[in-house]
Amino acid sequence: MENEIKAALIRLLKGIKDSDTQETLDGMDALEALSAEYRGKMHPQLAHFLERRSYAKALDFLGGEGVVTRGRCAPR
Repeated sequence: MENEIKAALIRLLKGIKDSDTQETLDGMDALEALSAEYRGKMHPQLAHFLERRSYAKALDFLGGEGVVTRGRCAPR
């Protein structure tokens, strides 16, 4: 599950970075389908990031590049 979500996030963020509309849309579609499929099964923090469209934070949470920064959405 997490590997599928991570791959969709990478695809989406790459599409955004490359200004590739089709890649961005494909990544969004994949994320929406995976979120619906795994709703209630994923970690609550990951679900929160995806619901809020905090895609970079979601990728960080899954072990992508960068670090999740503390902010209003971070647990205290």
